[in-house]
Amino acid sequence: MDSLPVSYSKMAQTRLVLPPDTNHLDTIFGGKVLAYIDEIAALTAMKHSNFVVVTASIDSVDFLSSAKVGDALTLEACVTRTGRTSMEVYVKVYADDLLHGKKVMTTESFLTMVAVDAEGKPKAVPAIIPETEEEKRLYETAPSRKAHRQNRSALR
Repeated sequence: MDSLPVSYSKMAQTRLVLPPDTNHLDTIFGGKVLAYIDEIAALTAMKHSNFVVVTASIDSVDFLSSAKVGDALTLEACVTRTGRTSMEVYVKVYADDLLHGKKVMTTESFLTMVAVDAEGKPKAVPAIIPETEEEKRLYETAPSRKAHRQNRSALR
C-alpha cells in the first residue's frame, strides 16, 4: 500500500456560530464543537483511507477559548500518523470575529479513526508522509500519544 502526503487528505470547514448553537452566555456549546470535530476527523480519515471510518477514540480535547454568536468557526484537520488500520487525526478549531478582524484558536483535539469495510471489518490504510515542520513534529510525537491511549485503557 502506498504512502500519502498529509496534504492529500487535509481538510477545512467553516461554520457560522448561530444562537441555537450557544449556551446562556452566547458561547458555543462544547458538545456542538465536539460534533464538528468528529465530523471533520471522519471526513479527513475517509479521504486518506478511501474507506468508511469509525471513531475509535477522542483522545484529547482542549478547549482553549470560546466562540460566540456571529463568529466564523473554522476547523482544520489532518492525519498525523497511521497504524495498520487506524489513523490519528489532529483537529484545530479557530474562532474568527470577522467584524473586528480577530482570530483565536479555541480548541485542539486528537482522535483515532479506524477504516472499515461494508461488513465493519478493519481495513489497511496507507502510511502518511509529513511535509511541514508542524506535520513532522506531530508525526514524531504520535507514538507517545499512542502509549498514553494504551496506558489509559489499561486503567479500566
